[in-house]
Amino acid sequence: MHEVTADNVVEYLQQAGLISGPASAEALGWGVSNVVLRVTPDAGAPLVVKQSRELLRTRAEWRSRLDRIWREADVLRLLEQIVPGAAPRLLHEDRPNYLLVMEAIDRDHVVWKEALLNGRIDLSLAETLGTLLARIHTLTWHNPTVAELMGNAEAFDELRLDPYYRRLASVHPSLAPILHALIEASRTRRHALVLADFSPKNILLTADGLTLVDFETGHYGDPPFDLGFFLTHIALKGVRAGRGDDRCFLLAQQFWKSYADAMTPLTSTIADFEPLCVRHWTACLLARVDGKSPVDYLDEPQQALVREFALKTRLSPADRMPQALAALQARVL
Repeated sequence: MHEVTADNVVEYLQQAGLISGPASAEALGWGVSNVVLRVTPDAGAPLVVKQSRELLRTRAEWRSRLDRIWREADVLRLLEQIVPGAAPRLLHEDRPNYLLVMEAIDRDHVVWKEALLNGRIDLSLAETLGTLLARIHTLTWHNPTVAELMGNAEAFDELRLDPYYRRLASVHPSLAPILHALIEASRTRRHALVLADFSPKNILLTADGLTLVDFETGHYGDPPFDLGFFLTHIALKGVRAGRGDDRCFLLAQQFWKSYADAMTPLTSTIADFEPLCVRHWTACLLARVDGKSPVDYLDEPQQALVREFALKTRLSPADRMPQALAALQARVL
């Protein structure tokens, strides 16, 4: 595989006929599993080049298959059909080199994770995101074409189930039966497209709105994982904010309400899978403290609070998500 870098990507794109003339390149900080480069030609629109890497940039050794990037390509094409404009447009695939080229968004974008950590909280954004995720789920609900296209969940297992739930089962053996049940549900319940990386670090904000990025864990599976995963990131930032600042918890509650309201045609299904959303949420909370990829913004007392909450409730603080979020909020505030 020809590995691209900021030093050679311009030459690669010129040889591929994707740009002509001089250009500049810089590395972007998206995630831990790929090389992502922004290329700005002297003439023409900027591009983003993304290439898989087998060894992820984490403290613990963590590897994943290179061909997960083709799942990202599949998801990008599907999102362009069902929610046009929500994600970058795919421009080029280089299969021998596990590489994608896509359109670049405004250079002046803000990564939502950084905005949240800096205390910039916009409740209206939670409403937009809840509605958007519900739209992705409902528009692919029990769709046999999408199920066939997205049926392979190996990357999801390598990048989510194994480093999160299997690792937790080894660290906290008393929770192993619950965690293995979550793994089984994630592998066997097949309802809709699950992004499995719908999180603030993959939501980019511009003056024109928002853009979703990073889809290599996408698969046809069980939506409760998306809900639990996303709300974990919001709740942990509420834990970080600490006593006296409940805005992230309000954000989480608004997101859940908007999602549930937008899923009204599937209300009975929401009632069925809400307790599973809560268990995924609590398990993901614990995984971001004791799993293979812990968050880097909680201090030791905050980590201990999250750990105690998850262990004492045995991953089931409530049957309903609003009550579960409120239970953690009460521990923090």
